[in-house]
Amino acid sequence: MTQTEKQDNVLQTDLLIVGAGPAGAALACFLAAHGRTGILIAAAPGTADTPRAHITNMAALECLRDIELEQECKNAGTDSEHMEHTRWCRSMAGEEFARVYSWGHDPKHKGAYETASPCNHIDLPQTLLEPILVKRAIHAGWTVRFNTRYVRLSRPSPDVILSEVLDELTGQTYLIQSRYLFGCDGARSQVVRELQLPLIKKPGQGLALNVLVRADLSHLIENRSGNLHWVINPEEEEYPVWGKECLVRMVRAWDEWMFIFLPQPGADLKADDMNATNEEYVARTKKVIGDENIEVTLLHASKWWINDVVAERYSDGGNVFCFGDATHRHPPFNGLGSNTCIQDAFNLAWKIDYVMSGKAGKELLNSFDQERQPVGVDIVTRANQGLRDHFEWQKTLGLLEDDKEKVKEILAEFEDPGEKGRLRRKAFRDGIENTTTEFHGLGIEMNQKYVSNAVYLGDQGEAPPVPKDTVRTLQVTTYPGRRLPHAWLNTRVPGKKISTIDLAGHRRFCLLTGPGGQAWKDAAKAVGEKLGVEVVAYSIGWKQDYEDVYFDWAERREVEDDGCVLVRPDRFVAWRSQSVIEKPEVKLEEVLRSVLSL
Repeated sequence: MTQTEKQDNVLQTDLLIVGAGPAGAALACFLAAHGRTGILIAAAPGTADTPRAHITNMAALECLRDIELEQECKNAGTDSEHMEHTRWCRSMAGEEFARVYSWGHDPKHKGAYETASPCNHIDLPQTLLEPILVKRAIHAGWTVRFNTRYVRLSRPSPDVILSEVLDELTGQTYLIQSRYLFGCDGARSQVVRELQLPLIKKPGQGLALNVLVRADLSHLIENRSGNLHWVINPEEEEYPVWGKECLVRMVRAWDEWMFIFLPQPGADLKADDMNATNEEYVARTKKVIGDENIEVTLLHASKWWINDVVAERYSDGGNVFCFGDATHRHPPFNGLGSNTCIQDAFNLAWKIDYVMSGKAGKELLNSFDQERQPVGVDIVTRANQGLRDHFEWQKTLGLLEDDKEKVKEILAEFEDPGEKGRLRRKAFRDGIENTTTEFHGLGIEMNQKYVSNAVYLGDQGEAPPVPKDTVRTLQVTTYPGRRLPHAWLNTRVPGKKISTIDLAGHRRFCLLTGPGGQAWKDAAKAVGEKLGVEVVAYSIGWKQDYEDVYFDWAERREVEDDGCVLVRPDRFVAWRSQSVIEKPEVKLEEVLRSVLSL
């Protein structure tokens, strides 16, 4: 049977993905890299029509780099140089209260960012990311059907899923039979409802309003560089209930912007309170810009709830998997949403392929939920805390006060040369510093910890202690279940540099060793052939396959020259050995059988 067929008026395929956003489209791309195709459906009429997610971090770009999509994304997005600052100001054209370096530009943090990855953050709106992913999926053989809504599922047998879908254009329903079903259908996921996956819901943090406009602000940005700008007027007495504060976000440098309007902190508004006419939205936008001469064209306006929701599990324990916004819903602080969607997909794709190919037992699929659900909990918690981290500076400016006279007293203290002024200015500085957890969150972006049946921990001892600051601090380690450290390498006669990240991945296992580790390379070849699993092996060091030109790998590998680090296809460490051992082939086979549930 071909991977997509029609029999008895039922479409048949191995793989059905519901949702063509960053989660579903990325999964199709990663599966296609393994030679797997299927059907991708989406209720929407096409790819995203508003920018939504935009920060694309190093962890997500490493996944896209694995299938040679990183450069296309960089070409489409805005590079890191335009993300230099986050600002606080009275208007885009007016006076500035504060600014901080962001996304790796702080001189104090640059070294950590360079240590973390060969990739750099970019600003890639969802309107540009989704077409890149969907195009790749289609060109790789996936059938993509928009205007197609998922209705319900049934199971004629444990390994067969029948999905009823509705063609929104014709009004007709039909069935798709698949071996696997992936629910990537967003915050109102029908697949999650069908599976009755339990959701952990905490009180949300109210409503926000997105106003997308075209406005050329390039003349303002020369001395105000950055992709995020908080605009606040603490003493302003007349303002729409939906627009006390505004976070101005670059969409395209520097003529397309998202104005994210927020009510006064603590305000209890209903959805209807966020409604206004287009003229009112434009008028408020111009007020935030602070220059009436700038032409503003309204492109779109929509309200959204600030959620705090994560699923207790991502799978039914069988052949249906949910991830992306279907299982983790949160505000955009720290820029974790679409990045986590892409990493969810990267984690799952190789496991699906290995099980379908017979290279792994089906129990390997249990590790998806074990590994990625805790990540979902972490990022939902962090994103909501990221919003709360702004309360301190808001308090110091009087934005939490209803009494206008009290606000005036607070603002007057900033200009007091005495003790009151000193304390007020320090409180404001501390409040701004408190927000840098959002803009320098290397830890939350890169320090995922996997504990599952797909990681071999039996002989590893205690895990390294977590950093004191788990949000900001990058942890570099080869302890199993952690991300493979990045280090630049080269050849003895220098050529183009290559990262350890690029040696690993590419749908295969990778074993890294050094001088004296030939036995590990021989074992990798023998065990790989025996199990039918590709295991490439490289030696790094003096006159080896690759030279450790900066000696960074020697510092980061945490094993001896003749030890080894075994890396999974998703570039997470599966196992390591401190040094060469007797019968390395026997041990390596034991490890791989355990990791692959064979």
